[in-house]
Amino acid sequence: MSGTFLRLVCVAATAAGTALAPVPAAAVPDPETEQPSVARLLTDLQRLYRQAEQATEAYNATEEKLKRQRAETDRLERALARARLSLHDSRGAAGRLARQQYQSSTGISPYVRLLLARDPERAVDQGRVIGRIARERAGTVGRLTGTERKARDLARKARKALDEQLALTERRRKERDTVRGRLHDVEELLASLDRDQLTAVAELEEDGVAKAQKRFMASGALGAAGSAGTVRRPTAAGGRAVRYAVRQLGKPYEWGAEGPKSFDCSGLTSQAWAAAGTLIPRTSQEQWKRLQRIGLDELRPGDLVVYFEEATHVALYLGDGQVVQAPRPGAKVKVSPIAANPVLGAVRPDPDGKPLRHYEPPELPEGATDGSDEGYDGDTGDED
Repeated sequence: MSGTFLRLVCVAATAAGTALAPVPAAAVPDPETEQPSVARLLTDLQRLYRQAEQATEAYNATEEKLKRQRAETDRLERALARARLSLHDSRGAAGRLARQQYQSSTGISPYVRLLLARDPERAVDQGRVIGRIARERAGTVGRLTGTERKARDLARKARKALDEQLALTERRRKERDTVRGRLHDVEELLASLDRDQLTAVAELEEDGVAKAQKRFMASGALGAAGSAGTVRRPTAAGGRAVRYAVRQLGKPYEWGAEGPKSFDCSGLTSQAWAAAGTLIPRTSQEQWKRLQRIGLDELRPGDLVVYFEEATHVALYLGDGQVVQAPRPGAKVKVSPIAANPVLGAVRPDPDGKPLRHYEPPELPEGATDGSDEGYDGDTGDED
């Protein structure tokens, strides 16, 4: 991230202290200045940040698929190596069998020799030996045939798995470039604004969030959990997830990051629950798709609140209408109003968990909710 971009982001974030919230868009520039209105600038920034987050979650999803594909490719390659070693042994056994047959060949069938034997008892013993040898030879040939078939099948699967891994690697590269492009668009827009414009946009954003939160809380969507000072009791795992998330307050947002020094939105929620002993999907869209959905009036600390129609943002519910989130590039992990973004719904990672009998919400560090990014000297988190 350029120094100019950092300074602009810091000014805007310090003045705003909240995540982006929907506001009415002005479709035309101010006729007096011929410059875009403050509302239009904020709408454009919201759009760019949302596009960047959509691209980030797509990148994260591909990264997860690539991890699984690498593991599958490695598994198949190890199995193929074992099959080839077994095939080598089977071919050696088949070779020894061929040599034995050649060396013992007299031109007379062993069955004819058996019929010509003078000693019936010995003939019966020889018959048993001949039968055992025949079975061993058949087994050797069968193992060789089966091992060859298995090796061919594994080689085919390994080639296919490697092709899929290479395709995912290329797809990840393109999605990484898309994220960088979206962040560059944000940088350009911010760099085009002067200090007064940044301050005005931040103030409008803050006002929009406050109004959205007031409407949301007044709607009764949270039920009893929406009462001032009311915090439902989490499960033991949910409490651990909340404590983990609170310990990350002040750490920078970085796209694609899962900690410990920085996070993106779903990186924070997935790692919080991993620290609580429960593995959940990596991306916000998979969390929305695969975890149990609950009503907003059922929210308890540790549940996940998912945002936007595409489920491209997620935060961890803290209680009392507040969430912990990694908001966007240039910002830090912070506590925000639940309505800081358009709410899609909520999911619960531990639906079978029992609420604790006693629960003390974690103490928040001073300034945890002001959204200040002052002093942050990181970058956009672009990967090499």
